[in-house]
Amino acid sequence: MGENKALLPFAGFTTLAEYQYRRLSQIFSKVYISCKDKSIFPFDANFIEDEKKTSLFAPTLGFVTAFDRLDTKKIFALSIDTPFITQKEIQKIVLADTSHSDAVIAKTAEGIHPLCGIYYKSLQSKFLHMLNEDNHKLTSLLRNVKTTYVYFPDSKPFLNMNHPQDYQKALQLLTHY
Repeated sequence: MGENKALLPFAGFTTLAEYQYRRLSQIFSKVYISCKDKSIFPFDANFIEDEKKTSLFAPTLGFVTAFDRLDTKKIFALSIDTPFITQKEIQKIVLADTSHSDAVIAKTAEGIHPLCGIYYKSLQSKFLHMLNEDNHKLTSLLRNVKTTYVYFPDSKPFLNMNHPQDYQKALQLLTHY
């Protein structure tokens, strides 16, 4: 993207991060934002700052820190840059959750969406190992643990804003949501 996409204005909010936080707070009883430095955000929220100060931008450190700080056996993770995932998609993932899985992850025809799903604390040692090995590929982790994939025939809600043109497309799509 060339800039911190969490800080881009979105849907009438000063930042995409605040949009996601407010929206998800209507779905979940507790919402946290995993980040490197909460002082960059111009709003109040439940922030979980990475334990290690590093320039690494990978979700593995966020999972390790979140599981260290939160007293929970599982986390629903959603990347900041997928603003069109609704309660409908979230509920389908939650309903597919079983105690037999280490993770429950969204999947579309385009592939899996590792940052849209449930992760269990039982994966904490694997996340730590990934950090130590400097391996941050969640897809590799998910292939090697008990993962339940939840298929979604419509990939539109999973639009991921990785490039400026994706952000522009998302701004245009706002009128339809």
